[in-house]
Amino acid sequence: MASPRKKTKAPAKGSRKPVYMDYQATTPMDPRVLDAMMPFFTEVYGNPHSTSHSFGWQAADAVEKARGQVAALIGAEPKEIVFTSGATEANNLALKGVTHFYRNAPTPKDHIVTVVTEHKCVLEACRSLEREGFSVTYLPVDSEGMIDLDELEAAITDRTIMVSVMAVNNEIGVIQPLAQIGDICRSRKVFFHSDAAQALGKVPLVVGPLKVDLMSLSAHKIYGPKGIGALYIRNKSRVHLDPLLSGGGQESGIRSGTLAPALCVGFGKACALAAEDMPEESVRISTLSQHFYDELDDLLDGVRLNGHETRRYPGNINLSFEDVNGDLLIAELRDLAVSSGAACASASDEPSYVLAALGLPESLIKSSIRFGIGRFTTPEEVDFAITAVSKAVTKLRKGKAQTTAA
Repeated sequence: MASPRKKTKAPAKGSRKPVYMDYQATTPMDPRVLDAMMPFFTEVYGNPHSTSHSFGWQAADAVEKARGQVAALIGAEPKEIVFTSGATEANNLALKGVTHFYRNAPTPKDHIVTVVTEHKCVLEACRSLEREGFSVTYLPVDSEGMIDLDELEAAITDRTIMVSVMAVNNEIGVIQPLAQIGDICRSRKVFFHSDAAQALGKVPLVVGPLKVDLMSLSAHKIYGPKGIGALYIRNKSRVHLDPLLSGGGQESGIRSGTLAPALCVGFGKACALAAEDMPEESVRISTLSQHFYDELDDLLDGVRLNGHETRRYPGNINLSFEDVNGDLLIAELRDLAVSSGAACASASDEPSYVLAALGLPESLIKSSIRFGIGRFTTPEEVDFAITAVSKAVTKLRKGKAQTTAA
């Protein structure tokens, strides 16, 4: 989501390049992904939907190979992958497309169940549907960010079309119990959608055992290009949806518009690399993350980890620092790229709705910082971040104490 451009000071001459720790907002493109994409900007420039000549065939073949690579990462069939512009479009297509179709079914259904900590685009799509007359139940979470499965099952009625629950939360990294949610949805005969933009390529996702009917995916969260994502639509579930876009009927009539082969190829390559690297990367990122948190916890008092301690993606570390203003802390960390919450909500001055849902007091919400560790994070960068954060927190606390004393 777009946010106002903020003025920032130019880095001082000779200053070091900032250490990037905002991997939940976006990831740097892997050079191997860029290498795979480059020919499709210059040499292979055909329209993949042009079926009368070799230029189109070549582009179409590349798109279909990429579709297969995306599908393979989640254990799906290539025909179950619909390319979109990103996870926001995929989420909107899933929620609005399915609800619009079943509103006009022989037995109309008009109810959705989701969670208060979902991504903004899911919550806004649900609010849009409410304005159309649909009913939405927003499930609460506990102090660790987890939903109650009994509350979920109780929320499902005869008019429920769909349950939508995020796989990995973008702000606090908690992993919801998708398999159990899938069991509940299947037994109650409602569709199960999951926004997996923050989970893809980071935690194992196999759609069959999870009983997911629709899953939203994004390339730029897994070292691929921005502007491309996908919606998985389970073929065997016989889920139907109304398309959001009118046009030439591309993507089996579900998502009209000319596909960009370069972006599709980049997404496919990013998925293939994630499949290869995930086992080793999971261990490496978990080790670096644990080191980062343990060292800060030893060096500083009043450090709180937000979200479940173990049921989480370790590369997402959301910390609150008691007696410290988060915005002031970010300003002090000039050589560290971090954020105080989700990039999609950066235009709002309101405290994080995700942390508020955990029951945190406003003082702790406003003292929270999200640190991201990813594929290109080095141990040296983590140690630099530990030193920088501990010094900045100590400085701000000392300054606050002196001001209070005065």
